[in-house]
Amino acid sequence: MSIAESVLPEFDHEMATTRRLLERVPANLDFKPHPKSFSLGDLAAHIANLPHWGVVTMQGTELDVNPPGGPPFVSPSYGSRSDNLATFDKNTAAARAALAAASDSDYLVNWSLKNGGATVFTMPRVVVIRSFVLNHLIHHRGQLSVYLRMNEVPVPSIYGPTADEGM
Repeated sequence: MSIAESVLPEFDHEMATTRRLLERVPANLDFKPHPKSFSLGDLAAHIANLPHWGVVTMQGTELDVNPPGGPPFVSPSYGSRSDNLATFDKNTAAARAALAAASDSDYLVNWSLKNGGATVFTMPRVVVIRSFVLNHLIHHRGQLSVYLRMNEVPVPSIYGPTADEGM
């Protein structure tokens, strides 16, 4: 089994689960459970854009979020639920295509995250996909499930039944 064949079922499952949560984002986009937290709209926009990092990972060998002499990375804003879902769907399809097209040797190439030219980490792409992309998205999806609960929005099944839904 290739690395892509082992990564894609997990990717597909996590993206489908994530989409179900994004479909439920309420209109209360300014909600924050704490002053240091993302707003609901910013969190949902961040989650919709995270799959794009799979493309960035597979098509390059580094990302500098604050490149010396260049503009820093700016997170896209939340427009509407339909726009956010369209962004998520576009990014998910592009990431899936990049993951599916990669050879095992492509997955083993080192990739670096940088900030202001300084290396934050360097890992093989397969590790970056599983940690920086998937686990990062899952972490924020967990936050979103709490935001939904705090806004009385029924939480869908994620890894098993919730208090609102069965499997």
